[in-house]
Amino acid sequence: METVSELRKKFVAGEYTPTEAIEKSFSVIKEKDSDINAFLEVYEDALEQAKAATDRYIKEGDAAPALLGVPFAIKNNILIKGKKATGASKILENYTAVYDATIIKRLKAAGAIFVGATNMDEFAMGGSTENSAFGPTKNPLDTERVPGGSSGGSAAAVAMGAVPAAIGTDTGGSIRQPASFCGLVGFKPTYGAVSRYGLMAMGSSLDQAGPLTNSVADAELIHGVMAGKDEMDATTLESDSYPEVAVKEKMTFGVPRQFLSDGVDEDVLKVFNQHVAELEAAGHKIVDVDLPIFEKGLAAYYIVMPAEVSSNLARYDGIRYGFSAEGDNLLDVYEKSRAEGFGAEVKRRILLGTHVLSSGYYDAYYGKAELVRKKMRAELNEVFKTVDIILTPTAPTPAFKLGEKSDPLAMYRQDIFTVPVNLTGVPALTFPMGSVEREEKTLPIGVQYIAPHGGDSRLFAAGKAIYDAR
Repeated sequence: METVSELRKKFVAGEYTPTEAIEKSFSVIKEKDSDINAFLEVYEDALEQAKAATDRYIKEGDAAPALLGVPFAIKNNILIKGKKATGASKILENYTAVYDATIIKRLKAAGAIFVGATNMDEFAMGGSTENSAFGPTKNPLDTERVPGGSSGGSAAAVAMGAVPAAIGTDTGGSIRQPASFCGLVGFKPTYGAVSRYGLMAMGSSLDQAGPLTNSVADAELIHGVMAGKDEMDATTLESDSYPEVAVKEKMTFGVPRQFLSDGVDEDVLKVFNQHVAELEAAGHKIVDVDLPIFEKGLAAYYIVMPAEVSSNLARYDGIRYGFSAEGDNLLDVYEKSRAEGFGAEVKRRILLGTHVLSSGYYDAYYGKAELVRKKMRAELNEVFKTVDIILTPTAPTPAFKLGEKSDPLAMYRQDIFTVPVNLTGVPALTFPMGSVEREEKTLPIGVQYIAPHGGDSRLFAAGKAIYDAR
């Protein structure tokens, strides 16, 4: 598939125009999206922006902004002024954003053109994009299967060829897992590298926005545009506040073998081991590492994340904005608005989070989970003294069928390799490492590269050398 970099070269050379690129995006959406359901809304004003971008290329050529005229799809929990921002929830079905998220401002300044808002699991809660109030998204590679979640609409938009890049959010793997299921590159930055201002908060200590693309170089370019200190988000970092993380030509990769022994499909593990063997053959060093506390990340995550969800979603009360149900009194309005406005998975996580934060349970659950989180960070710091990058599969299985994982616990198990990354705040990159066969369908499998805090550039260097150069 065409990359952002290739598209820009054509624009600069005058071989292709942003107007033609946007027209192609609209054509693909019209042809395919009635079956895929990747988009919740298509922005018709994109064509007018494309014409202006075409004129700029004629005047400015290679001096034009880095993303000028490039079609993007944006997950619908990221605010774009004047556009609907639903979070794929009935409770925000008719909400229109009144300001731009910081990352939207930065993408606009770089010339990006947004062609539409993408579907997602409601308020980013899910791993399949089956939890949307507006219907599930299907995987373009096999429409009987899910595209992953919660950024499934963004992944599907790129995989079906509607756009060369899309933006998602990642709280526990919501960029990386759909990238794996759809055969894409997905990047979750170091926590604080990218502003969360204008993103609908799910887990405030976990959320980060990042790109889904067809190349690592594109992911690096887009991340570079979005990243940086923002006075509207006190958790954002100055680039020079990162620790010194070296980039090497030949690296030491750590493989947590014990972590891979349970719950990973046999053929997925085979593809992963083949990738490890290829790295070794290319001159990189492979060592086994032990991450016993890191492996407990799934349990800790499903305490920390719902606790933050219960706090963040308290603002949706049926009074200030969004859906409001009629009631006999104020309490009745609250209860009915939330009962009718929220879906089952959102209610489940609010209830769980409220429970773990309640008097008598806070120390037993939330306090312990935060302690585990602290120990996970310390464990990673020790491991990164001897390795440059940690390797795991991105997900334990390929894309599964729609409706296959109706048991919430089975769905949560899909996050086993991704959630520890968010809990510890470190960056991670996924890209396709191979494929497996399921019912005569060839399905992609992603590999996850994890670097130390601030090691985003190390991941990009490794990904470009290993994936882009293949």
